[in-house]
Amino acid sequence: MTASEIDRSERLHGLDGLRGAALMLGVVLHAAMSFFPTQIWIVGDDQRSAWASGLFFVIHVFRMTTFFLIAGLFAHMMLARRGTWGFVKNRTVRIAAPLAVFWGVVLMAIVAVLIWNASLQGMTAAEAPPPPTYDWTNIPLTHLWFLWVLLILYAALVILRAPFAALDRDGAWGRSVDRLTAGLIGPWGPFVLGAPLAVALWLQPDWIAFFGVPTPDAGLVPNTPALVGFGLAFGFGALLDRRRDLLGRIQAWGPAYLGLAAGAGATALMLAGGPDPHLAPMTDPATKAMTAAAFGVAIYASAFAAVGLALRFWSGRSAVRRYLADASYWIYIVHLPLVMAAQVLVQDWSAPWWAKLALVVAGVSGLSLASYELLIRHTVMGRWLNGRRVPWRRPAPAALVPAE
Repeated sequence: MTASEIDRSERLHGLDGLRGAALMLGVVLHAAMSFFPTQIWIVGDDQRSAWASGLFFVIHVFRMTTFFLIAGLFAHMMLARRGTWGFVKNRTVRIAAPLAVFWGVVLMAIVAVLIWNASLQGMTAAEAPPPPTYDWTNIPLTHLWFLWVLLILYAALVILRAPFAALDRDGAWGRSVDRLTAGLIGPWGPFVLGAPLAVALWLQPDWIAFFGVPTPDAGLVPNTPALVGFGLAFGFGALLDRRRDLLGRIQAWGPAYLGLAAGAGATALMLAGGPDPHLAPMTDPATKAMTAAAFGVAIYASAFAAVGLALRFWSGRSAVRRYLADASYWIYIVHLPLVMAAQVLVQDWSAPWWAKLALVVAGVSGLSLASYELLIRHTVMGRWLNGRRVPWRRPAPAALVPAE
């Protein structure tokens, strides 16, 4: 895809597919956590491997930063097309409402799996730890935290739009911003964008380096590295929508981004302790600084590499990719308690870890897709979550009647 082929009215099939893939990789990511060499997950399998934690690391480095970069581009596109109130209405219906409706249901399902697993392990109610005390700084957002962070970033985009428009009345400010955006496209871009994130990671107390950007799932105020890392990606995505021609340049630099991501990612992994790390906060300031710098570069380089590869290989229309992209939102919402339940079912089996991982991923993905097809895609829920309801059977095209 060249810059001349990028039409603002054309659906960005590659980025749409990549956004769906980033959400669906959450199934693999969470499924791998029960097979870590050191137990960190609620469900600990009998079979453990450093390959499982290595797989988690690779996915975790690029997945959510890539998602937020694409989300920023699509958000700016929608804001330009629908206007402020149309954008706010759409995001309220499609993002805020699902968070409000499904958060409690998902949390109760997770708790039910925890109780079930505890009973299988022979734990009695008296042995259970006391429930935590919750307030606005300690709310279990679960894996749906990304919806809450999206709402924060959407609000920031709407609020900042007015002063930007005031500064850009003659277009000079916008042209300067567009030139700055273009200047960040190249192998040097991840170093520039990664620098603020590296500082935020270095300053983060009790940072466990293996997990990169700490997941902002435990309160209404996201941690600073998450706000910096995901916020910068979202903002840069919004700026890319102003310069859609730069997507072709990202695609051209794709191999360089991929090589940079591999080198910086391997460095970050080794500094963090390797694929079988000691999962404890870093204490040495110098080592922490080098590790944070490596993560900053790796996270943005891998996100740009993923975008470049998607533009190169997924830019054409594909009914399968479109279907999976539509289904990915529902799959991500419901997958975590299903993954945990599947992990409980297989945890004592004697099969190799990779076979159990494949079984968990396939089973959860199959069940989630079936529920999407039967309950969501062709119902009013499909219009709610995907913006459109697909009829069960498309009407046959009307026969052509020859003119008399």
